[in-house]
Amino acid sequence: MTFVYNAVMKNKNIKLNCDMGESFGIYSLGLDEYIMPHIDMANLACGYHASDPVTMHKSIRSALEHGVEIGAHPSYPDLVGFGRRDMHCSTEEIVSFVLYQLGALEALCRSYDTRVTYLKPHGALYNAMMRDETVFRAIAKAISKYDPVIRLMVLSSGKNAHYAKLAGKYGISLLYEVFADRRYGSDGSLVPRSEENAVIIDSTEVLRRVRLLLDEGVIETVEGKRLPIEADTICVHGDNAHALELTKLIAKLRDESQSR
Repeated sequence: MTFVYNAVMKNKNIKLNCDMGESFGIYSLGLDEYIMPHIDMANLACGYHASDPVTMHKSIRSALEHGVEIGAHPSYPDLVGFGRRDMHCSTEEIVSFVLYQLGALEALCRSYDTRVTYLKPHGALYNAMMRDETVFRAIAKAISKYDPVIRLMVLSSGKNAHYAKLAGKYGISLLYEVFADRRYGSDGSLVPRSEENAVIIDSTEVLRRVRLLLDEGVIETVEGKRLPIEADTICVHGDNAHALELTKLIAKLRDESQSR
């Protein structure tokens, strides 16, 4: 895979996003109320891997209170597996359940006179989108049928131009995402969570990687190779044990970098 360096990447206004609103009923997950003030974009679960209508309401209110952009975070219909198990679904099924989840979150957003501005698939659906163009096209089709102004967040890689061209066929645009707390393979893909140390919990290591991204426009692979990469947004997972600490530190580092 050939990575193309965007020479102006490190001067862009890179936003910080987090997967949120993943509590369900009486079960609480994440530190949303503490993390929300430190991010720019909240990827809100829509009920298929986590969340419920009341949690979605609370998440939207919190995002509005802190001026945070709201994105839909739809999943495969896999509540038991937290949306992290692969499912073999037809294009019609994917289009339908993405629209269903997007529509649910958007309805609640409208009750607060706000809108969903982007969509980031969750877990296995996100991974499938990045390796299977049929899944990518189905998600793009769902967004296009609902509102092509909504942007699709994808994993940044050497295939950004290719995916942008695919998205353009559906009249939608993309946001390129880099993960601060996940390890990358030599091809620019995420190391599967099933492998040891796929998620980085050491804050010093995460900050070192973020600094590389901000200052040099690269990510470091598990083999120690540095890959040039474009980034519109950096993600920290809300279910990371050190999510609050990492979010604060990354936000501070990002702000310092962009003020220089």
